[in-house]
Amino acid sequence: MYLGIDLGTSSVKVVLVNESQAIVDQADAPLTVQRPHPSWSEQDPESWWAATNAAMAALKQRQGQALGTVRGIGVSGQMHGATLLDARDRVLRPCILWNDGRSGAQCAELERRVPDSRDITGNLAMAGFTAPKLLWVSEHEPDVFERVAKVLLPKDYLRLRMTGDYASDMSDSSGTLWLDVGGRAWSEAMLSATGLTVGHMPELSEGSHATGRLRSDIASAWGLSPVPVAGGGGDNAAGAVGVGVIHPGDAFLSLGTSGVMFVSNPRFSPNPDGAVHAFCHALPATWHQMSVILSAASCLSWVTRLTGAASEAELIAEAESARADAGELTFLPYLSGERTPHNDPNARGVFFGLTHEHGRAELARAVLEGVAFAFADGQQVLEAAGTRIGTVSVIGGGARSPFWGRILASVLNRPLTYHSGGEVGPAFGAARLGRLAASGEEPGEVCKRPPVADVIDPELGMVERYQAQLERYRRLYRQLRTVFAEQ
Repeated sequence: MYLGIDLGTSSVKVVLVNESQAIVDQADAPLTVQRPHPSWSEQDPESWWAATNAAMAALKQRQGQALGTVRGIGVSGQMHGATLLDARDRVLRPCILWNDGRSGAQCAELERRVPDSRDITGNLAMAGFTAPKLLWVSEHEPDVFERVAKVLLPKDYLRLRMTGDYASDMSDSSGTLWLDVGGRAWSEAMLSATGLTVGHMPELSEGSHATGRLRSDIASAWGLSPVPVAGGGGDNAAGAVGVGVIHPGDAFLSLGTSGVMFVSNPRFSPNPDGAVHAFCHALPATWHQMSVILSAASCLSWVTRLTGAASEAELIAEAESARADAGELTFLPYLSGERTPHNDPNARGVFFGLTHEHGRAELARAVLEGVAFAFADGQQVLEAAGTRIGTVSVIGGGARSPFWGRILASVLNRPLTYHSGGEVGPAFGAARLGRLAASGEEPGEVCKRPPVADVIDPELGMVERYQAQLERYRRLYRQLRTVFAEQ
């Protein structure tokens, strides 16, 4: 057996996987996000640990005997979060999350201090990344900054609690803006620009390599033995491992809290001008590109709460029955700002075209379509950079909706492949990385594509209708950008 632990934004998920790579059981525990000011997004790291223990307790209650046979653990998680620890490993402040937009000014300052930062990191400096957050802390909370001894990413804080080791993998570390992504090593120039040194960083590891062993007291509490813990991966890289997206051109679309189009590459292939992310993969000598939208399934959760719908699933059913011309209503899904292709932390969500005739179903359908249009923007800049996108798999919680799949396939004008267990995503990939760390097997032998559950093809009528709506969507953002900046 192998265990995968995924620290998401809305929950911690754990999955138990057997030698045949079947999911034996899974459990999760919810998390909440604190937003003390507009555009801020934070979580208490202690809540991550509490949720992990709660999920493990639930799994242990059902699978106590099976957990005793676990041979390896992998961890994955939300990227970019700044978890600040003092010399005694005490958390200094709430973690500043990936979708926090407060450090826009610090991004410009960071690129001023390191003019070749885009060559080193392969990425634009964006407010969601970790390094600008530390500049913000140094400017606005200098007493906190002076006490920082270690900076860890969210999943790596869990690792510290699990193993006592400071370690991180290449894929997650790529999202800090402190990594020389092509060289797969910390960049002293980028660290120095934020007042830090390599000593503030965890030790780097490949995601499929072991970084330590589960502490004996934690192992006892969870019903495991002190097994190796893999380097793991950022949530997207781990999700790619889970659906076998490890070869050149392999791709997936993730419908989680955020939205990602991920393409595996054999080499470092940056395209920062299009706000495309170029990161290390969770496997050795492999890289990947991503287009990232900050609000995807979270938009559906938001409109469900806003309209008082019974559940997201019921609201999607209502959206499917909405008027076919609901596209006259356009939604910009920038509830947390936007990354690809705009790199605009000031962007905001918008409903445009509301009339007395629009109701909850039309709002929901516009939200599903708006998220699909944001994915189309990401696909466009990936292809403009010469990226070859092959078969696209769909993962994440939003993968449960065939109707949303029909919209996405038609907007992107490409077939989408759904796999058995695809909604589990990063947790399953983490379990695979845990297996590789324990067994030493070749990645290609383990990281195969799961069985195909369905393929959703574009629908000609929807393709034609959405082409016109996509142009209106893009024009609306261009016209509003200066207004957003004035807020």
